[in-house]
Amino acid sequence: MSARCLAMIGASLALAGTAWGQANATHTHMAESNSEVVVYVRLANGDPLNTPARVKLLTSNGIPLMETTTQTRGEVVFAGLALGDYYIEVNANGYQLAREEVSLPIPVRTQVHIYLRPEASSGPPSTPLAAPVLAPKAQKEVENGLEALRQGNLKEAQARLEHASKLAPSHPDPLYLLGVLYIRQNDLPRARTVLEKATQLYPNHTRAVAALGTVLSNQGDYAAAIPILEKAVTLNDKAYETHWTVANAYYQEKKYDLAREHAQQALTLSQGKAPEIQLLLAQSLAATGHRDKAAAELQAFLREHPEHAKAATARRWLEQLGQGKASAPK
Repeated sequence: MSARCLAMIGASLALAGTAWGQANATHTHMAESNSEVVVYVRLANGDPLNTPARVKLLTSNGIPLMETTTQTRGEVVFAGLALGDYYIEVNANGYQLAREEVSLPIPVRTQVHIYLRPEASSGPPSTPLAAPVLAPKAQKEVENGLEALRQGNLKEAQARLEHASKLAPSHPDPLYLLGVLYIRQNDLPRARTVLEKATQLYPNHTRAVAALGTVLSNQGDYAAAIPILEKAVTLNDKAYETHWTVANAYYQEKKYDLAREHAQQALTLSQGKAPEIQLLLAQSLAATGHRDKAAAELQAFLREHPEHAKAATARRWLEQLGQGKASAPK
């Protein structure tokens, strides 16, 4: 299994565990983080909402945490949030209820724009509704399945999560976690099936979209993976794993400028967690004619990580660049 797939699994479990654990979160716990969400409530034409609206922050499984009212220009701020996934719900007189998912993988200031439609509108909602709240039995099975998954008890996790998906067949979260489980089992076809279903139920399920794109990329279906991964980046542009995966997909499709752009972003966001991203950046730089910059990236990698498992590869590529044997190291 590739390093990108393993990284996605680790991040998925960490985020999922944080989100489910927040069902019992308190305001004191939330204040321990510096993350905050700025919500901009807008009309369908993009203008700020100039009347009061109630804005509610909920955990990913639908438990309310905070509620406030928009002031001037339709803006509110939720501060001191723990890392994880949330829903934002906006209720304004004369408009349809609007909900959106927001993910906080790292402690940063995140902006969310929510667009309202008049109640009389018969058109499709501007943003998909959030997934329904899980019933208590299904929620308990998901929590037990997630715990088993984190402990590496895949058989127990599968039984729990499959039961949860039967109890709540229209909810994307059990399907998403089943997808993570099947990835752990290296059963990518089954993972793809359940993740496709999860994203059909809720197209803006950030983690499920990213996981589906990663599975497609690991299956070598790069052309299909790219638009899904780009959507995942749009939903959450702070996840280095997604930028890394889409960079590789673009590189395999010989779209080297885009590969370089995402590889650079992935390397910056990773903050040293995955130094091998620097090798993909070097490849992309070389493929776009920036051989000196590619060599500089390889030299920096070797200087900072001389004992890394990819160090021998970096040395070989650096030698190739010095000898002018290839437009991009291989």
